[in-house]
Amino acid sequence: MQTFAYTQPASVAAAASAAAADNAKIIAGGQSLLPSMRLGLAAPDTLIDLASLADLKGITVAGGVVKIGAMTTHAAVAASADVQKAIPALADLAGHIGDRQVRNRGTIGGSLANNDPAACYPAAVLGLGATVHTNQRSIAADDFFLGLYTTALNEGELITAVSFPVPAKAGWQKFKQPASRFSLVGVFVSQGPQGTRVAVTGAGAGGVFRVGALEAALASNWSAAACAGATVSADDLNSDLHGSAAYRAALIPVLAGRAVVG
Repeated sequence: MQTFAYTQPASVAAAASAAAADNAKIIAGGQSLLPSMRLGLAAPDTLIDLASLADLKGITVAGGVVKIGAMTTHAAVAASADVQKAIPALADLAGHIGDRQVRNRGTIGGSLANNDPAACYPAAVLGLGATVHTNQRSIAADDFFLGLYTTALNEGELITAVSFPVPAKAGWQKFKQPASRFSLVGVFVSQGPQGTRVAVTGAGAGGVFRVGALEAALASNWSAAACAGATVSADDLNSDLHGSAAYRAALIPVLAGRAVVG
């Protein structure tokens, strides 16, 4: 790793100002950025650590919405009795991200800003029709994810929280790569204020995406059988040593059916 400056801003405004500098990087939990730096894939001149910003941490439930601060760790989400009660599938997802070290350091905001194509949280955000709040605006899930490691965030724009509407039904299933524990295919399903939604991570070459055929099937009949009758195209899906595009396409309705059953 090369030398770099390190700062811990005292406010979100100060962090956003620092992040606007040339070749500055925000560090949340560091579970994606630091490995990239060790491999020489990222070489920021300045790291801006958000760890001291208490305003970005915590979970509230009110008015049918679960709001999670951007610097809340995966472990905290998984352990939250409020999340377990309101959206059990979200707590389950958080509790199976990576390993214990990752869950105790990684944050929801960091995961979403990085938008790894096999990360779990993007599936929950898109699958529940959540809203991503920043220091500048609020962004609907359908508008937030723009492609591989790409989001709608502007330079100097920081995620501050994520609001999840509480669904009537929701489920999550992932077929993981056993070494990395990333999703080869992960499927989040929900039915609630944002309608019937099915979001897939790990399978798409461009990152997380929705599956209209499964959404239509589940809107008519919320059952594993409805998922079994749906066909997902292998076009634009990943194909690698872990599985072909056709294999991933076949897995998607299977995992969706399991998610529906719970």
